[in-house]
Amino acid sequence: MKSHALVFLGAPGAGKGTQAHKVAEAFGIPHISTGEILRQAVASGSALGQAAKEKMEAGELVPDEVMCRIVADRIGQADCAKGFILDGFPRTVAQARFLDGLLDQGGQPLQVLNLQVKPELLMKRLRGRRTCPVCGTTYNLELNPPARNSVCDRDGARLIARADDNEEAIRHRLAAYERDTSPLIDYYKRRGVLHSVDGNRDPEAIAQELVRFLRDA
Repeated sequence: MKSHALVFLGAPGAGKGTQAHKVAEAFGIPHISTGEILRQAVASGSALGQAAKEKMEAGELVPDEVMCRIVADRIGQADCAKGFILDGFPRTVAQARFLDGLLDQGGQPLQVLNLQVKPELLMKRLRGRRTCPVCGTTYNLELNPPARNSVCDRDGARLIARADDNEEAIRHRLAAYERDTSPLIDYYKRRGVLHSVDGNRDPEAIAQELVRFLRDA
């Protein structure tokens, strides 16, 4: 794969994190998740981190200006020079335009991968989702269970459910995605950089298709 900036799009439960991790391993590039860099910014004690922390603790979204600056700092690091994956950013068209400006300055081409999943399967995935608090590996009790019940295969830690993986919260998140993030699909389609993938299949089959596509991109 040539040096690319990759963006993964998809509704909550579409498998963005799982597929981004697999693609990152295949090409040796960093997988940058919004949650991870927000936690790092907060832990750093920087002014940006403090601004993000105040909004997160109030249960509010981190403002575009703060989120964009945190992302800009991260993708400006040396390990992103040969490509990187963004998972969870951009969430809005305004953020997408900001990213376009950064990539234009650096001369890095963009490829956007959109995972399309049926709503009923999204609900099933999210209700059964469990995450390792140590390594971050995500499982699904029905679709991708660990070898031992509620225990991570990698480090033996007890898996946890996200507080917002209940049905009411899930419906709210899916509605928010449709309202705020799905317009990105049209935005990137118009730019000619969108590649949509059937995300209803086995994760390994999806990963193999993505890797084949990116090798030729």
